[in-house]
Amino acid sequence: MIPFFKMNGSGNDFVLIDNREHVVETALGPVPVVDFVRSICRRVASVGADGLILIERSDRHAFRWRFFNADGSEVEMCGNGGRCAARFAFLKKIAGRSMSFETAAGVIDAQVAKDVVKLRLTDPADLQLNVSLPVDGRTLETHFVNTGVPHVVHFTEDLETFDVFHTGRAIRYHEHYAPKGTNANFVRVIDGRTIQVRTYERGVEDETLACGTGSVASVLIAAARGMVESPVNVRVQSGEVLKVHYERDAKGFSRVYFEGRVQVTYEGTIWEEAYRSLATQNAAAGLPFDN
Repeated sequence: MIPFFKMNGSGNDFVLIDNREHVVETALGPVPVVDFVRSICRRVASVGADGLILIERSDRHAFRWRFFNADGSEVEMCGNGGRCAARFAFLKKIAGRSMSFETAAGVIDAQVAKDVVKLRLTDPADLQLNVSLPVDGRTLETHFVNTGVPHVVHFTEDLETFDVFHTGRAIRYHEHYAPKGTNANFVRVIDGRTIQVRTYERGVEDETLACGTGSVASVLIAAARGMVESPVNVRVQSGEVLKVHYERDAKGFSRVYFEGRVQVTYEGTIWEEAYRSLATQNAAAGLPFDN
């Protein structure tokens, strides 16, 4: 039995586990963590989520996290996941309302105020504007920035009918971003303080209802092109609005924050049969785990 919270940040949903006492490793035994993540994140068959977060001990900060996409891949950062992790840590008395925590992308600062969490991301890197990218027989004008994880941004006035899945998937696996790939964001600028974003997420391998680092990337690219000014409201597919703040000087962007609501959906315990049966059955048959 593994205790967990199910949470969502603006439509991105996650399973969160307090793993400071290594409950996951103790429970899993020979089952690889990757198989566990993929089992638990499967919708209908298990809890279902866009990702899974393990909260672990840190010598310097409130906690250290490990973040896994639904496909089992472990990545550096997830903005909405980070907001969920911060509220989880506050509710579990792991941290106070103001905290910092370790990620593979660097140290993240967070502030919790009721169900609203404000997160400071690491400074963006590798900004690239006006990249002509051949996609499915046409050339798209794209832009790139790393906001903890890589993001491509493409602006369109026809966002509602845009083929986010197929175009996003083509960009995600494009040879220009091989071998790790990238996330893909499609953006409509509504006015100087508001944009709308749809995102195809690497690791989820589909469009998600929201992406925190993608929302920030979209704002920063729009700002670099002179289309918006801080703070910027970001409308995401869940219908919620994220707010992004940033500072900018001749050296680039810094002090990048974004905030929005975080919801606890439920808490419970994961039974062994939810993750062990399929993995062990496949292993016994000499088959790889298949999501």
